[in-house]
Amino acid sequence: MFNSNSSTHMNSDTLPRDAELQLRLADNGGAGEARENGAGKHFLRRPDERSFCTKRKMLVGLDILCLCIASIPFFACELKAVTPHLRGFFCGDPSITYPFVEGEAIPDSLLIAGGITITGLTIALGECFRVRFCSVHSRAFVRNRYISCLYKELGSFVFGGCVGQSLTNMAKLSVGRLRPNFLKVCNITYASIKCTPGAYVADVHCQQPRTKLVEEARKSFFSGHASFAMYTMLYLAFYLQARLSWRGARLLRPLVQFLLVMIAIYTGLSRISDYRHHPSDVLAGFIQGGLTAYWVAFYISSMFKPCTRPDLSPACISLESPLSSQQTVC
Repeated sequence: MFNSNSSTHMNSDTLPRDAELQLRLADNGGAGEARENGAGKHFLRRPDERSFCTKRKMLVGLDILCLCIASIPFFACELKAVTPHLRGFFCGDPSITYPFVEGEAIPDSLLIAGGITITGLTIALGECFRVRFCSVHSRAFVRNRYISCLYKELGSFVFGGCVGQSLTNMAKLSVGRLRPNFLKVCNITYASIKCTPGAYVADVHCQQPRTKLVEEARKSFFSGHASFAMYTMLYLAFYLQARLSWRGARLLRPLVQFLLVMIAIYTGLSRISDYRHHPSDVLAGFIQGGLTAYWVAFYISSMFKPCTRPDLSPACISLESPLSSQQTVC
C-alpha cells in the first residue's frame, strides 16, 4: 500500500515536470536541437557569435600588424632611411668594370606590375570560381564568402612578398656589394685614382653628380628582380598545382608552370646581361625567392592543407578564420 501511494505520488510529480520542460522547449523554439538543425539559434548562440566576431576581428588586426612589421626593412630601404654599407674593391678587379646601360630589359615598374597583376589576378579569379561553383562553408565574421577567400589567399601572397623583399633589401644594405658597372657609374677608372693592381681601395670619391646612381651601384647582392620574379611565378605555379584539378589539365598545368618559371629565370638572366648583377647575385635571388614561395605556399597559405572537420564532406572548404589553415581542395 505504501509502495503504490509512493509511485502514484512520484508519477504525479514527474508528469508536470515533463510537461513544463516540453513547454519551455516549445517556447525557446526547440533550443535543445539547436546544434543539429539550427533551431533556437537566436536564443542560444547570440553571445557566442558576439565573442566569435570579436576574436576574428582581433585576428585580422594581428594579421595587419604582422604585415606591417614584416614590411619595415623594405620601406626602410625604399625611403632611404638606411644607407648601404660602403664596401671597397681591389684595384684591377675586372668584375666591376662593365659599361653602364641606361635602359633595362625588365624595369622595376614592369616587374612589379607584371608579378602582382598576373599572380594576384589569377588567384582572385581562382578563388571566385571556387566560391561560385564549390560548396564553401565560412565561419568568418565577414559573411561574404568571396571576401573571406580573397583575404585568405591574397593575404598570404602579399605577406610572403613583403617578407621576401624585406630580406632582399636587408641583404643589399648590409652587404653593399658593388655592381658590375660600378666604376662606370662612379665615373672613375683605375688609372684615374692611381691605384696599384691588387691593392685594396677602402673608399673612393666618385665623380658622378647623381648620388642616387652611386648608391644604387652599391646594392648588387642579391638580385631583387630575381627574387621577386621567382617568388611570384613559383607561388602561382604552386597555386595552380593545388587548384587546377581539371582532368584535361594533365599536360596543360605543367606547361603553364614551366612558362611561369621560365619567365622568372629570364628576368634574373636579364639582370646579368644588363650588367646590373653578378651571376652569384641572381642565383642567390632565385634561391631566396623559391624558398619564400615554398614556405608561404605550404606553411602559411591553406591551399595544400586538408579540412580536419569530420562533419564536412571532401568537396567543401572550411574557412575558420581569415587566414585559417583548415581548407580543402575543391
